[in-house]
Parts: sequence; structure tokens; C-alpha cells
Amino acid sequence: MKKIPILYEDETLIICLKPQGIPSQADKSNDEDVLNYFKSYIYDKEEMDEEPYLAVVHRLDRPVGGIMVLARTQQAAANLSDQVQDGNMIKYYQAILTGELKAESGTIEDYLLKDGKTNTTKVVAKGTRGAKRAILDYEVLDVFETEEGILSYVLIQLVTGRHHQIRVQMANQGAGIWGDTKYNPRFQKVKRRYQQIGLYATRLEFDHPVTGEHMVFKNEPEGEAFDIIEMEDF
Repeated sequence: MKKIPILYEDETLIICLKPQGIPSQADKSNDEDVLNYFKSYIYDKEEMDEEPYLAVVHRLDRPVGGIMVLARTQQAAANLSDQVQDGNMIKYYQAILTGELKAESGTIEDYLLKDGKTNTTKVVAKGTRGAKRAILDYEVLDVFETEEGILSYVLIQLVTGRHHQIRVQMANQGAGIWGDTKYNPRFQKVKRRYQQIGLYATRLEFDHPVTGEHMVFKNEPEGEAFDIIEMEDF
């Protein structure tokens, strides 16, 4: 695995840039993942005699890249998890959508049901057993025409953190994520296996679990999906 960039590091936290196509933590593929990469990094750097503690606070889907936080202590993990649950960890994503949304900005609220057997999620009616409320806010930054049709460039604030939430909700709006072979009908018949999609975790805010300092991390997306924007010069 290539070196994973670190944005910030101390005794309790590691903030990194997760590459597209790499799992956040171990899965059925047995491919190297971000969590074990940094466990090895700490083990070697600090010359430890035993496996270090490290926890994923919030996962990014395998084809999604961007800012990700790992906790180095149980106390930090618990504190950050509480911030996630309380809505105090603020997460923004940039996305490329195939199609247009109904309004230039707004809130999308659905109820999502996860199928563990297929590792997919779908929008269901409120009151469906096992369904969870999913909310996100969005702002359309630009819309442009390409040979592939109309694409929208969107900034999304994730209010809740459900399984595949942004991908499912945008597909349900008729404007799926570019390159998403799992939820976007435009790409489901594509033979190529995309290692990234047009979704990137671009900004993360939270309070440091020890010092209480409000921390803000930003990074602009890179890769094939977002190169489309550069080619269109906007």
C-alpha cells in the first residue's frame, strides 16, 4: 500500500487522508486497510512490544476518499463517538452527481434499511421495522453539461451517518453519485470496477477529546471523478 498522508497526529489522534479504493477497516476482501496500516505505523514508529490500541471513529466507504479520524485511546474513541452521536462532529463531502436535484439547496430526509446479506441499503417507508432516519443538507455549487449528460457539483453536510447514506439518498433523488456501480443505475452495467466514485470527505470538524480545542481539517478532492470539473474549467 502507498503511504497514507497524515494531516495531524498526537498521542490521542491520527487524522489522515484515506485513499479511494481502500477499506477503512478489515473486510471480507482481506485487502490492507487504513486501520491496520496505522496500527503497523504506530508499532514501528514507537517500537512497541504489543499491538497498539487504535479505533475507527467513523468509516468511509471503500470507494470514497478523504479526511478520516482514528482514536489512539479508548477514552478518545468514546469521546469522539459521543460527538458523532450528538451531532457535534461536522462532516462535509463534495460530490459529483449524474443529474440534477430539484432545488439549489435543501435538506433530504429518508428512512433507510440496511441488508447485511447484500451489504446494501435502500429507502423505505417511515415505520418500517429496522429502518433508521437519515438526514443530510446540500448545496448545489454548479451544474454543467458533458458528453455523458448533465452533472451536478454538490457540497453535502452529513447530519446522520447511516450505511451508504449519501449514495443511497442521492440515487433515490434520481441523481446518483458518478461512478457508483452499486447504487447509480447509469453505472451498474459498466464492466469496469471503479476504485473511486465522485464522493469525497472534504471537511471535518470536532473538539479535541483531551484539550477541547475546536479542530477543523480541509482537503480538496482529487481523482478521475473530480478531474471532470477541472476539464470543464469551473
